[in-house]
Amino acid sequence: MSATSPDFAQSAIAAPGIQAVDWEQRVDYERLREYRLARSREALEASDLGALLVFESSNIRYLTSTHIGTWGYNKTERWALLTRTGEPWIWDFGSAAKNHRLYSPWLLPEQSRGGNAGLQGAIDPIGGLPTGAAAEIAAILRDEGVAELPVGVDVAEIPFLRALEAEGLEVRDAQQVMLNAREIKNTDEVLLLSQAAAMVDGVYHDIYEALKPGVRESDIVALATKRLFEMGSEQVEAINSIAGERCSPHPHVFSDRLIRPGDQAYFDIIHAFNGYRTCYYRTFAVGRATQAHRDAYTRARELIDAAIELVKPGVGTDEIARVWPDATEFGFSSEMEAFGLQFGHGLGLGLHERPVISKLNSLQNPVEIKEGMVFALETFWPADDGHSAARIEEEVVVTSDGAELLTLFPAEELVVTNAY
Repeated sequence: MSATSPDFAQSAIAAPGIQAVDWEQRVDYERLREYRLARSREALEASDLGALLVFESSNIRYLTSTHIGTWGYNKTERWALLTRTGEPWIWDFGSAAKNHRLYSPWLLPEQSRGGNAGLQGAIDPIGGLPTGAAAEIAAILRDEGVAELPVGVDVAEIPFLRALEAEGLEVRDAQQVMLNAREIKNTDEVLLLSQAAAMVDGVYHDIYEALKPGVRESDIVALATKRLFEMGSEQVEAINSIAGERCSPHPHVFSDRLIRPGDQAYFDIIHAFNGYRTCYYRTFAVGRATQAHRDAYTRARELIDAAIELVKPGVGTDEIARVWPDATEFGFSSEMEAFGLQFGHGLGLGLHERPVISKLNSLQNPVEIKEGMVFALETFWPADDGHSAARIEEEVVVTSDGAELLTLFPAEELVVTNAY
C-alpha cells in the first residue's frame, strides 16, 4: 500500500481523551510509572554505573513521575537519584518537595526533599550550596552501597560536578543509559503520544480555516497556542510559522510577516500532553498554488513516503537515511548545515530521543529500529521559484508489521486554503 493512499492515513492507535473514566480502558498511570522505573532499573543494571543522578527534566520525570511546570524545565535546579539498590530520590524546588510528600505516594516521603544548587550561579557557589548537595548525595550512595561504583550524571553545572568529584565520586555519563531506558514505549506512552498528536490534528484544521491574506505568522502561533491549552496541553514548547519568501532556507522561527495571496506556508507544532510531545509539520498554499509549490510538495512527500515504507523492526537507521538526498542536492554545503531537514527523531518525554536519523550521523553509526519505538520523520524540499519550500512530518509507531501513523491531518497532497 502506498504511504500516500487515504487508507494509509488512518491509525489503529487510540487517542482516548484527556480524562480518566471508569467505563473504558485508557492510560493506566500506575502501570506507566512502574514501567518507566523498571526500564530505568534495567538500563542501570546493564551499565557499569552504581547510580543515576539526573538534572534534565525529562529524565527526572521518567524516574520519579514528578513535574512542577514548564518554568522549571532544564534549570538544573531540581534533581533525582536512583541507585542499584534503592528507591528513587527527588530534590525539588522549595515547597514542591512537601507537595510530593502529600500527593505522590509512589515516592518514599523521606526521599522527597527540598534542593538548591544555586539557581545557575545566581547564588554564588562560595556559599556552599553545591558542596552541601554533593555531600548529601555521597552519603546516600554510601548508605545504599554503591559509592565505590561510578555515578552517572546527565547534565550538571560545573560547581556541582566539581563538588561531586571532591566527595571522591567517579562521575560518568548517564544520558546514554537514560536514553536506552526511554527508547521503547509501552502502551500508555503510545496512547499519550497519540492523544498529543490528535490535539494537533484539530489545531491544523483551525489553521486551515484561518490561513488567509492579512493574517500574520504570529497570529497563527497565537491561535495554535490558545487552542492547544484549551484542549488540555501541558506545554506549548514551540510553533514554527513560516510563509512566503521566509520558507527557504528554513529560519526555524516565526515572525510578524503578513500572509499574502499565493504564499506557500508551513508550520511545526511542538507541545506536550502529560509530558509526551509532538513534532508535526504541515504545508499549505494560501488561496492558490503554483506549479513550483506543487512540485516541491510532491518531492517532499516522495521522500517521506520512501522513509515510512522502510520502517520495521530490524532495519538500520542508515537504510532510511540513504533514501534521502545529499545536502548538496537541495542547496546546502554540508550535512551539518542541512541537519534537521531530511531527518528523523524519537519522541517521548523528550523532543529528541532515539533514534535520530540523518545523513550526518546514521551512515557511520546506525541504530536498529525496534518494535515500540516512536519517532517523527520530516522532509524538506525547496521550490524552483527560489524562495518557497515544502515541509512534511509524520509521527510513527513501530509495530511488528511496520509503521502505524499518529499524525492524521491530510498531507497526501498540497492543501490549498481559502482557494480563489
